[in-house]
Amino acid sequence: MKLDIIGDIHGCFNEFVHLTKKLGYDWSEGVPLHKSDRKLAFVGDLTDRGPESLRVVETVWELALKRKLSFYVPGNHCNKLYRFFLGNKVQITHGLETTVAEYNSLSSLEQKNIRKKFIDLYENAPLYQVLDNGKLVIAHAGIREDLIGKNNSKVKTFVLYGDITGQTNPDGTPVRRDWAKSYNGKAYIVYGHTPVKEVRVINKTYNIDTGAVFGGKLSALRYPEMEIVSVPSSMPYIAEKFRSFN
Repeated sequence: MKLDIIGDIHGCFNEFVHLTKKLGYDWSEGVPLHKSDRKLAFVGDLTDRGPESLRVVETVWELALKRKLSFYVPGNHCNKLYRFFLGNKVQITHGLETTVAEYNSLSSLEQKNIRKKFIDLYENAPLYQVLDNGKLVIAHAGIREDLIGKNNSKVKTFVLYGDITGQTNPDGTPVRRDWAKSYNGKAYIVYGHTPVKEVRVINKTYNIDTGAVFGGKLSALRYPEMEIVSVPSSMPYIAEKFRSFN
């Protein structure tokens, strides 16, 4: 199995195109396809904050659902957009407002089409992907070894939001434990969710969210080579959005 696993895109469509071309994918059919047997995988948070969230959704829907040529797991922003599209009451904040603005600018037919595509993409996605005979796990915010193989509300909370304590930081974000520091499983865990300046590698875990939407980079992990490929972001740099670890 040969994969190129892409970190949180957050609507940064141009960076997504640039990164996939750098990885050897061809866009002549309107979506990134590799001439060999490599496939893309996505750690979630396709949308919000960036300028072209709905183009990212369209592309991933075609790859993952229509062509069955990629792997996708949802992130917390995906979950919130899903609930918005279902008509549930959600706060249109923390980046969702940019995706909703894009959606509101569409015709009613276009709205119906993108809404159906995203709902189908989300509802057909597992909470996390266990691949390559259990050697690789892709989960948006990561996953503890004891949770792999399980699907319940505790697992859902962990893979969407991380190992949260229930407390909040001064900026309103949840306090999260550094689960990767104590991970000692055999599988590689590839995740995103927490923006870091450089891909964080610790105990066979790879955090590949390098903050594209905050002016960092959009990064991919080539598997099984375990090589990092990145492209710079065109977005304004916001230093305080990046987390540093001791």
